[in-house]
Formats: sequence, structure tokens, C-alpha cells
Amino acid sequence: MSGQKPVTPSPDGLAASVKAAKTRGLPPVHLWNPPFCGDLDIKIAKDGSWSYLGSPINRFELVKLFSSILKKEDGKFYLVTPVEKVGITVEDAPFVAVDFDAQGEEEAQTLTFTTHVGDTAIAGPDHPIRIVIGPETDEPSPYILVRANLEARIDRKSFYRLVDIGTHHEGWFGVWSGGQFFPLITSQALDQN
Repeated sequence: MSGQKPVTPSPDGLAASVKAAKTRGLPPVHLWNPPFCGDLDIKIAKDGSWSYLGSPINRFELVKLFSSILKKEDGKFYLVTPVEKVGITVEDAPFVAVDFDAQGEEEAQTLTFTTHVGDTAIAGPDHPIRIVIGPETDEPSPYILVRANLEARIDRKSFYRLVDIGTHHEGWFGVWSGGQFFPLITSQALDQN
């Protein structure tokens, strides 16, 4: 043994490792496969807020930095740097889509979603929209794939806006984007409401 103690992961250590990697754009977390260093008491709540040891992380720059090194493997979420990987807790989806821009109409329409941390995703084959119906509430929860296995929950106001611009297609009511139709609800169920 060299007598060195194992390093305990910390948010500051993770931030320093990412800054040292000095990548342009999003870091290539898909290429990083460091050893697992344990879990860190970081939580992303359903509303997209981040906390550490139960205290809110209010520095947007830090949240944005951490969101850029987020990775999902086998249903679990991790913050990954070139030298360490730590587990975190995500209540629902790691991102919240807080707005979208619609260009064009019907089948030629393009929907560009923006998350609470500034990521954008154009709904289409690479960024599908999906709906999950709550088993206890029958409430729809809409999601869009933002990047590499990471989704954003579409917030309520944006979902209502999607419904406003929706159309019927092959027995479904939904929206078009990027040449693809995304069903939100069956036309029959919509007619019953």
C-alpha cells in the first residue's frame, strides 16, 4: 500500500475535474468510463431543482456544469468525469422542458424544446416525445429525449401549448415535428372528454 487514502467524491472535486478536461460544448461522457467512486447525496427533484445534502444548489453555473456530465446507465444516474463516476438520485427526469418554439405547420412543423439548463432538442426521430399515463391519477406525463438516454419532462404550460397545436392522425391526437407524428392521446378518448 502506498499509504494514500481513497479520495471521497465531492461536488467541488467533480467541478474541478470537468473544468480541467476543458471540452468545448458538451463533454464526451459517452467516452468516459472511470471507476465508480460511490454515491453522492445530490438529488434532482421532479421540478428540475438540484440539491446537495438536502440544501438547494442555487448557482446556475454549477447546475449547468453538473447537467453536462450527467449519464444514465442501466436505469441509474451518474455524474461522470474522466477520472470518477458517482451515483446521484433523480426523482423523475433529469431535465424539465420549460418552453418550445414551433415553426411551420402540420407535417412540416418543427418543435424545438428548451430545458431549464439551456439544452435544446428538436423533436423528431432522434428526439422523440413520449407520454406516460400515471397509473394512479390517469394524468399524462410528457417527455422528450434530450440526449443519450436523458429525458426532459415537458412542463404543464408547454404540454397545454402542444395540445393547442395538435391534430388528429390515424386515430390519434398529437403533434408533428421533424416529419414524425407523436401521439398524445387517442382521438376517441379526446372526444369523450
